[in-house]
Amino acid sequence: MARNPRNTAHATARDLPGQVVLVLQGGGALGAYQIGVYQALHEAGVEPDWVIGTSIGAINGAIIAGNPPERRLARLEAFWSTVRQQQFHAMLPPWLGVANLLSNLSMYTRGVEGFFAPNPGVAWGLHAGVGVERASYYTTGPLNATLQGLVDFPCINSKLVRLTLGAVNVRSGEMRYFDNRDIELDVRHVMASGALPPAFPAVRIDGDPYWDGGIYSNTPMEVVLDDKPRRDSVIFAANLWHAQASEPGSIWEVLGRQKDIQYASRAASHVLRQQQIHRLRHIIRELAQHLPPEQRKEKEMQELVAYGCATVMHVVPLNVPRLDGEDHTKDIDFTPLGISGRREAGYTATRDALERAPWTRAVDAMEGVVIHEPPN
Repeated sequence: MARNPRNTAHATARDLPGQVVLVLQGGGALGAYQIGVYQALHEAGVEPDWVIGTSIGAINGAIIAGNPPERRLARLEAFWSTVRQQQFHAMLPPWLGVANLLSNLSMYTRGVEGFFAPNPGVAWGLHAGVGVERASYYTTGPLNATLQGLVDFPCINSKLVRLTLGAVNVRSGEMRYFDNRDIELDVRHVMASGALPPAFPAVRIDGDPYWDGGIYSNTPMEVVLDDKPRRDSVIFAANLWHAQASEPGSIWEVLGRQKDIQYASRAASHVLRQQQIHRLRHIIRELAQHLPPEQRKEKEMQELVAYGCATVMHVVPLNVPRLDGEDHTKDIDFTPLGISGRREAGYTATRDALERAPWTRAVDAMEGVVIHEPPN
């Protein structure tokens, strides 16, 4: 969907108090929301200094970090144009969910072009010992080819934009964040972050198999809040799942609510813990200022004082809305209507945030992590 820039956003990169961090949650087709988020930032001249992604967020993140600013939006659009599936809504009456059923059935049986295809090895049965790199319903070979065409990995490894991708080690069950600050990234790291079992096969890196980081932590916010050295930041968090909702009234609704809770990944509790930690850091800094100069010079005291800091993290949640008629299969809704609707929602939410510019308001000097929830 091509758009003309609307010159109404007031914030620019120069207005932001610190590095710009873009955190991209995983969520399959819901990731179309993140195109709109990036587009609104790009039009306002706000390019990320650091992109952190999991699953579909890792794919979108790699495309952003793996291209110069003038090519990023076009490459995102190219990816989502590739994976867009036939839409049956215009051909069938909207009753009994027949249109959605046919779209989903097509995806299950044929896969998604440029993303994944049925794995012929499934014919050997679920108990066949084919190895973790082949034990899946689909093969992601098409995604490998798509990423190679859309992502410039030398650009990523030039470190013009920091890129961090989350994946979970199949053996240890521990989360690992692959970061171009520390290692050279290639297509395997992106593929590993999006290897959601049992649909997709594990990806082996340095001898260890990895799965989609979303099965462990789908909201990799802790990466930036735990980073060292700490820096003032404005964190735009593109959230694809609903942590809160009304109680479900049917099994069908239960399926959707269970998935939302699972993949929202306790983002609120993670941020609350970080708020407490950073408040303590600010308290330590304040107390250190009351020490006599002689004590501050002591090695032991300097080590203790180092736990304090004055950094401020502004977190701007950008929460995907519910589209009419969506259900627990929304994360496989690669139809044109689903993609365009979510992209538009991401664009609108981000422009609103830029216009409000909540990070410009005065904050408590003791607060290190400030959450700017959107107005109801």
